[in-house]
Amino acid sequence: MTGERAGSRPTWDHAAVAVIPVDNEGRSPFRAAVESKDFSQVQAALAPDVQFRSPAVFAPYEGRESVGALLQVVGEVLVPELAYRWQVREGDREVLCFTSRVGGREVEGVDLLRYDDKGLVAELVVMMRPVSALVAVRDAVGAGLTRTDSDPSP
Repeated sequence: MTGERAGSRPTWDHAAVAVIPVDNEGRSPFRAAVESKDFSQVQAALAPDVQFRSPAVFAPYEGRESVGALLQVVGEVLVPELAYRWQVREGDREVLCFTSRVGGREVEGVDLLRYDDKGLVAELVVMMRPVSALVAVRDAVGAGLTRTDSDPSP
């Protein structure tokens, strides 16, 4: 981070970021973990102080454990029919466009990722359309979180 003004968003020194790591198929560790449905690896791809901005909730979720647990539930909802369609990378940023199907609704969305200097996801912003699909995802994730909160198993 290079500086902040009161009431403004931080600015980032893009030259300080390490190259986004990719596998032999050109996928970042985050994308590869999501596609393999390995949510322990999704969590491992997150920086300790990661921020997740949801399309359904204003305040960000913060921290690897909290964000990882939330992404596990989101994954149970979206990943069964999720397909990444394209990706773009520039500097410390990656955009992953995806489609899925939830509750009979077609979902189209993007994952906007910013990486830190260690190649870990420091910020994840998700956007989805149409609003009926977003509502279906929000409701399914809410139900999943309710089940997780009420589950007495460790």
